[in-house]
Amino acid sequence: MLIRADLHLHTVLSPCAEVEMIPPLIVERALEQHLDLIAITDHNASANAQAVLDAARNTGLKVWAGIELQTREEVHVLCLFDTVRQLRALQAELELALPNLPNAPDKLGEQFIVDAAGDFVAREERLLLISAAITLEAAVREVNALHGIAIPAHIDRIENGLIPLLGFVPPGLAVPALEISANISSRDARAKFRLPEHLAVMRGSDAHWLDAIGSAVTEFDFEGTRSVANVARALRDKRYTIRN
Repeated sequence: MLIRADLHLHTVLSPCAEVEMIPPLIVERALEQHLDLIAITDHNASANAQAVLDAARNTGLKVWAGIELQTREEVHVLCLFDTVRQLRALQAELELALPNLPNAPDKLGEQFIVDAAGDFVAREERLLLISAAITLEAAVREVNALHGIAIPAHIDRIENGLIPLLGFVPPGLAVPALEISANISSRDARAKFRLPEHLAVMRGSDAHWLDAIGSAVTEFDFEGTRSVANVARALRDKRYTIRN
């Protein structure tokens, strides 16, 4: 069974996302793009994940609860889970590790919490575009302990990419894959950065506006439910293809 997935999407909770990134429109666009699986990965925050899950109910679209965590090293990591309960456990740890600074909406953008219909619920007043006091290795360990998967995001990108920031993939980093941006192919990334052969290389859209959803798709080949465990197994077994 082939699963078309975009595992890196933002909502209006991320200050850099467009105001159109609300649950019903995200789901509608994902279905238009024939996606089977998406992940909601707002910056250091998870308050809109449940709303997108609710908006996708009875549509056939599977939504994972996720977050894009910024580590102490300023590396972005996709933290992906089957359930909101797992995500909330990570969020509780992250709240303790984030500096308690106010957002600057005039400079950085608003951070909106919305419901499944996309209606305003609240503003997130805390600054989200900031590093948490948690290392890359510690973040990965915490995600794995919660039975999720951690994937360093856009590793080739100068801003918040693992390779420009650290220069290499830390030995023993317990992740199933590395995400590359649209600026490089998986073959070139492996050669240029000498990536470990045992790690998969995938791509997500990092969508901050509707038209970007599905602009980068990783297609997985497996039987069974669209679970984190099955996708992780497909990544380890190299049963995937980057389509965009």
